[in-house]
Amino acid sequence: MAPARRASVGQDSLDPTGLRTSGYMPIEHYGLIGNMHTAALCASDGALDFMCWPNFDSPSVFCRMLDKDKGGCFSISSSTNQLLTTKQQYLPSSNVLQTTFLSEDGAMRLTDFFPRPKHLTPLEALDKEHRIENVSASDGEAGQLRKWLVRRVECVRGHVDVDVKCLPAFNYARDQHAIRISAEHDHRDGEAGQHVVFRSKQLSLELLAIVGSGNEGEEVPKVLFEEAKGSGLGSACTAQFRMIEGQQVSFVLRDGEGEVEDTTHITTALLDRVQQQTRNYWSGWIQQCQYHGRWQETVQRSLLILKMLTFEPTGAIVAAPTFSLPEAFGGGRNWDYSFLRMGFKQEAEAYMHFIEQRLQHSKAADGALPIMFTLSGGTDIPEVELTHLSGYRDSAPVRIGNGAAFHKQLDIYGELMDGMYLYNKYGKPIGYDTWLAIRQMIDFVCTVWQDQDMSIWEVRGEIQNFLYSKIQMWVAIDRALRLADKRCFPLPQRAHWLQTRDAIMEEVMDKGYNKEMRCFVQSYEHHDMIDSAVLIAPLVFFIAPNDPRFTSTLERIMLPLDKGGLTSAGMVHRYNTTLSNDGVGGGEGAFSMCTFWLVEALTRAGAYDHKYLEQAVTLFESTLGFGNHLTMFSEEIGKSGEQLGNTPQAFSHLALVSAAFNLDRVMKGVKR
Repeated sequence: MAPARRASVGQDSLDPTGLRTSGYMPIEHYGLIGNMHTAALCASDGALDFMCWPNFDSPSVFCRMLDKDKGGCFSISSSTNQLLTTKQQYLPSSNVLQTTFLSEDGAMRLTDFFPRPKHLTPLEALDKEHRIENVSASDGEAGQLRKWLVRRVECVRGHVDVDVKCLPAFNYARDQHAIRISAEHDHRDGEAGQHVVFRSKQLSLELLAIVGSGNEGEEVPKVLFEEAKGSGLGSACTAQFRMIEGQQVSFVLRDGEGEVEDTTHITTALLDRVQQQTRNYWSGWIQQCQYHGRWQETVQRSLLILKMLTFEPTGAIVAAPTFSLPEAFGGGRNWDYSFLRMGFKQEAEAYMHFIEQRLQHSKAADGALPIMFTLSGGTDIPEVELTHLSGYRDSAPVRIGNGAAFHKQLDIYGELMDGMYLYNKYGKPIGYDTWLAIRQMIDFVCTVWQDQDMSIWEVRGEIQNFLYSKIQMWVAIDRALRLADKRCFPLPQRAHWLQTRDAIMEEVMDKGYNKEMRCFVQSYEHHDMIDSAVLIAPLVFFIAPNDPRFTSTLERIMLPLDKGGLTSAGMVHRYNTTLSNDGVGGGEGAFSMCTFWLVEALTRAGAYDHKYLEQAVTLFESTLGFGNHLTMFSEEIGKSGEQLGNTPQAFSHLALVSAAFNLDRVMKGVKR
């Protein structure tokens, strides 16, 4: 639950918490809602400041996080001249987000969610073109995905005055829109009043107000939309109304095409059922979790977030729902970048199906693979600067797409092959055609393992012989060899693969270890640079976790930055950006993912030396403190402890889950 936030008397009514510095909310004061097709970020002051529609990879319609003036937002807040406290939390075991506003006169509860049926029809679950229709009351509980954003306001004590403002900014705030507000309707109990249609050249959205009756005999709140000044692209709509205890008003944002006038079927009773159905879906899903360790609540929240970042039609997982949030305020590092063992086999199967399709149909003739894909499996991901947006707290440029899509990153083969090996072991057996594609891919790896690349961090400067890539290519060959043995697959190149795997390890141990510094380095070319990416070495069984070469590397990484290490206030940096010529420039924060890698590396070493296990527990607990009030982790943590970068970040939460799982397992096996 969020800490109390007090507002100043007489402040802007649309900023009741007083947290918006120069118009921007701190990144850690957001919660995520989603439906596995798109997601939205809702601030603790009641503003929805980021949403792409209708899918993750669609253009944004709200992105005030990236430009306070042009980006567009959907704000619902309590207007009061009194001191105001807000609290934000998820309803138990769900992704239904609730924000509560409290003052002396009254308390208001705002509930945000995207509807989710318990089960989707097979047609929609496999919908590759992402066409999901609106449904009417006649559909009942048919299992169709309602393409709605639902925001429900309820007065739970006294009386509250409510301010609503909806200002979309279509197509990354590039397209003009027109607005049409319906004539006033009779506010019959539990039925829609006015509605508003925002129409751009490519997309239309309709905003409905559904007014609940409250107590018997009382008048219902009168919600009247008015046109208001926008941002230059089109007008906003606003509404101000008073609610008393027991009254409720719901707002539904949906596609504005078709018969938008037919709103009478959307009632408070229907929304009650949809909300309960959504809660049932999420609570039913998380009950599958097989982790019951010390950090169960934290792990389950990470899994719920990761589920929201899954694109249901294809099984792909987005790195983050946002784009271009800065890695350092005012800097230029601003581009886009486990389910199976926790018991979620359906998700693992969907993701592996996505990967198998890419492996068989997206590779080049020589077996090479693109380093990233779109949510639908495409490879056309051009990087575009949105120069008209100022960026979060003026951290320009704002970019969509990813220029690194065309980079040479040889680490991808190990990451891919490790996943496929584990899926074959714990999920379903790999088919023969997939094995043939794997065999061609590994033959390719054996021809390029000595090449330079840009590695995991997608550097844009000097290409090098990065240790991380070498280790991951060793992983690719090793897991393919293990898979062949486990399944008795034919392997004509067995001797060559074995020879190459051994050659990679010997070269890394010879060229990648600095004996004077007593640690592994970032690359062969820069023998005095260290990189936290080498922390994965024992995690992928490249080296024993208690090997003196690795434990001395651990000790080096845990030193502060100014003493030759990579740690700052307990958090781990990727590498020292002041010493690296990575072609990007500027500074950055510590990486949440790298810190959880350190926890897991210490954990594995701690199975043999108890001092490392104690360090792992301490570091893990302290790192959890850098999550926000909803246990959400962004990409990075700044020097002042603020969250930086895209949020929530899938890699951060995946690393958290893995660290918690292994730490708990080792602690149970260690005798005190």
